[in-house]
Amino acid sequence: MIEKYKKVFIISLLLFLFSSCTLSICVGAIEIPLESLGKIILKQLDSGNSETIYNQQEAVLMAIRIPRVLLGVLVGGTLGISGCAIQGIFRNPLAEPGLIGISSGASLFAVMFIVIGNTLFKGLTLFLGYYALAVVAFIGALLTTSLLYKFSVRNGKTDITTLLLIGIAINALAGALIGLMTFTANDEQLRTITFWNLGSLGGANWKSVITILPFALISMFGLMYFGKSLNAMTLGESQAQHLGINLQKTKRSIVILCAIGVGACVALSGIIGFLALLVPHLLRMGVSADHKFLLPASILLGASLLVLADLIARTIVIPAELPIGILTAFMGVPMFIAIILKSTKERRM
Repeated sequence: MIEKYKKVFIISLLLFLFSSCTLSICVGAIEIPLESLGKIILKQLDSGNSETIYNQQEAVLMAIRIPRVLLGVLVGGTLGISGCAIQGIFRNPLAEPGLIGISSGASLFAVMFIVIGNTLFKGLTLFLGYYALAVVAFIGALLTTSLLYKFSVRNGKTDITTLLLIGIAINALAGALIGLMTFTANDEQLRTITFWNLGSLGGANWKSVITILPFALISMFGLMYFGKSLNAMTLGESQAQHLGINLQKTKRSIVILCAIGVGACVALSGIIGFLALLVPHLLRMGVSADHKFLLPASILLGASLLVLADLIARTIVIPAELPIGILTAFMGVPMFIAIILKSTKERRM
């Protein structure tokens, strides 16, 4: 009965994601009615169609709306499942890429690439081209995640105080170094750095979607493989070992996959905080703590929430655009405070 309920919930999340994407595609400064949306899509499928009545709507749909929605789906899904996996290996619901410094590490390396990339990362740029920024951000996320795990996990248990303090330290250090990069940056670089700090999908195009696609797919599909292992780890590391789980290999794989996903997301959308905290926690409270369910469900819910948040961000103050990181912070901070209060209450009892 429980498994059937989970399948129904997954189907509901798929419908929610489809509805969110359709709404985001249709609503904006230029409205695209559902009837026109269908005709434009049919026109794209029929290369011999020469109708021109939908030219403006078609241009907006194909060049702006669809790439932006696809980028939102990939970023939201990747952040959602990464947050779920990170919370699983740390065995703590407060572990979130933005809060504990993983996003800041990725952002720092991305900003370094923007400001001094022509000298420090010249060879990497020549070799990887447009992918170089995402790879550099991945390196920053990987180093940060490895550092966090090394200092905050002892004997298979996460010291939450150490985790949060190291996260605060990493965020502060990254902020200081980003400030130093900002001080030396030119006007064009300053505008780009502002994008990383606030988070936005405004730069979405087909090139950015194609760039993030392999990183996001590797991260999402790779992490879904570890549902059983994460379930075993929730029982404790010694129990997981008795069940035949190779802990070191599992942890290393999850850390690398999360770093790949978070690094690519930061490289192309900036820091979008608290989404990775909010999504898995909502699913745990509302449905189940089974990671075989949580991991795919986090992809769907994370993608849906980010697409809707982006819709609000670009329509609430038309013709301007509100940074999406502000909206996700408004959603995530109350949840973060609630988790802290709940944990404090449970310890006192």
